[in-house]
Amino acid sequence: MSGHILEWIKSAQEFVWGPPLLGLLLGTGAYLMILLRGLPFRKLIPAVRLALGRSSKKDKNKSPGISAFSSLATELAATIGTGNIVGVVGAMTLGGPGALVWMVLSSVLGLATKLVESSLSVQYRKTCRDGLPVGGPMITLSSAFPWRRTGKMLAWVYALFATLCAFGMGNMVQANSIAVSLEASLGIDRAKAGLLLSILTILVILGGIRVISGVSTFLVPFMGAVYLLGCLGIILANLENLIPAVQGIFLAAFHPQAVSGGIFGSIAASWVDSLKWGVSRGVFSNEAGLGAAGISAAATKEAEPVRQGFISMTGVFFDTMVICVLTGLAFACSGVPGMLEAGGVTLRNGAVVEGADGAGLMIAAFETAFGNVGGIFLSVCITLFAFATILGWAYQGEQAFLYLCGGKWSWLFRMGYGLAVLPGAVFTLEAVWGVSDVCNGLLAVPNLICVLVMAPGICEKIRRFGERGW
Repeated sequence: MSGHILEWIKSAQEFVWGPPLLGLLLGTGAYLMILLRGLPFRKLIPAVRLALGRSSKKDKNKSPGISAFSSLATELAATIGTGNIVGVVGAMTLGGPGALVWMVLSSVLGLATKLVESSLSVQYRKTCRDGLPVGGPMITLSSAFPWRRTGKMLAWVYALFATLCAFGMGNMVQANSIAVSLEASLGIDRAKAGLLLSILTILVILGGIRVISGVSTFLVPFMGAVYLLGCLGIILANLENLIPAVQGIFLAAFHPQAVSGGIFGSIAASWVDSLKWGVSRGVFSNEAGLGAAGISAAATKEAEPVRQGFISMTGVFFDTMVICVLTGLAFACSGVPGMLEAGGVTLRNGAVVEGADGAGLMIAAFETAFGNVGGIFLSVCITLFAFATILGWAYQGEQAFLYLCGGKWSWLFRMGYGLAVLPGAVFTLEAVWGVSDVCNGLLAVPNLICVLVMAPGICEKIRRFGERGW
């Protein structure tokens, strides 16, 4: 019976992440980029300076909410997770090395989508009972969508899938990645790891958005810097492979069979598979088009919606154009892809990694530069990344849950969310991975409908803001 359920879930995954959704995501990004006259790409560097500049200045704004940078850190906490490691390596294994190119190209269009959806969430946010601003696609749909009844229905659908995504992709899947990696590298019992992780999660999220954003503001820059240094170490240790890796990655995006042999081994993926895995895993990583980042963006004390939209937009840059690209380059330079055709990759501890086991393959890549310490190093990185994702999704999921429950039962969500970490760490979650992927895709539909319908008005406002300066 369980085998039939898993087969059904796999079929649902393939259907949801088929050409219609991928076309909707890419088409929406292209449409918005045209409406904005390329502004998100042209203003990317100023937006990055704006985001980083605000992090170094003392925020004197005493209005309710969190700082603009804390909001961005909370967004990044939810997006920078196992998708940046497992997702990238899995995409390059299943879709060939060229999947990395499609991941980056789709993220360029994702800049426009993230800018618009976050600006809308900030513009139409409301004030909750404790005086803090709250927003997100469900608030925008219910209060500003032109067709009120349709908007309320789409808002309820969005909130439902966002809640499910929080417990699945944002919580249990991340907890499972932490427990599995700690057990493999340090021999820590999964139940003990899950219990400790559950307690830490409850202690943080009971403090609400201020505590979550505070932890995220420290954790995100720290874990990002540590992991990127590790990736650079792999590239430097295998520097002779850098030019062949870059050439092969670009060539494989359009003509995969031409890359067969060398550091990439035998490439079986078509360019269609390359496109599919690159786009889907890129969205899984940076969440452009899902709208969830707008929930965190709306919590800011920043008064100008478009300014916060530009700051939020930089999350796509940091997540995909920096972390995912360096992950892909490190994996390619390591030479591990070429070892797969020999029947699997053997790790230093004797374990054999086969197929698209992203974590195992990346451990092998780290071992080429750091030896036995490589597995432990990556396990620490996965733990930090995944724990940050659990915290980021805690706030986003709570706001979706409160929308469904009429603003009540916040404590119930926080306790249930924290307790869900334990079974996530202990049990096999193949079905949870699948269901989460389905909910992840379905989450995009009501959000993109909202973005497309409301695009003309918000894009005009963004153009005026972008052209007159910051």
